[in-house]
Amino acid sequence: MKVITTLIQSILSIALIGLLTLLTMLLVKKTVYLFQLVILETNRFSYYLLVDGILIYFLYFEFIALIVKYFEQNGQFPLRYFIYIGITAIIRFIILNHENALHTLLYAAAIFLLVKTLLLIQSDQFKQE
Repeated sequence: MKVITTLIQSILSIALIGLLTLLTMLLVKKTVYLFQLVILETNRFSYYLLVDGILIYFLYFEFIALIVKYFEQNGQFPLRYFIYIGITAIIRFIILNHENALHTLLYAAAIFLLVKTLLLIQSDQFKQE
């Protein structure tokens, strides 16, 4: 049974290294795109595209940080990183789809709930349990 667990853990580690490589390449590609958008393509420049690109950039960065933390903490994903990713993803979604005020309010409430959850899991009482 120990051999199977070790084999599965090795496969997971290899897959995460592959994912880390892919995300790093996409992060570099997004960096080049943002550079081109701001510096080179002034006639096509749009603040909408810039903000969208920056938020996607942060999502890549957060996923890369999550994978790095996984290896640093010996195979454990920290819950707070998933919350950070969720908050960033909802903010990006609100920026891209803000036509319906009720939906935007509900998304903002979801962000508030995620922030409250983040504060709860970082509290001293939760850490003791």
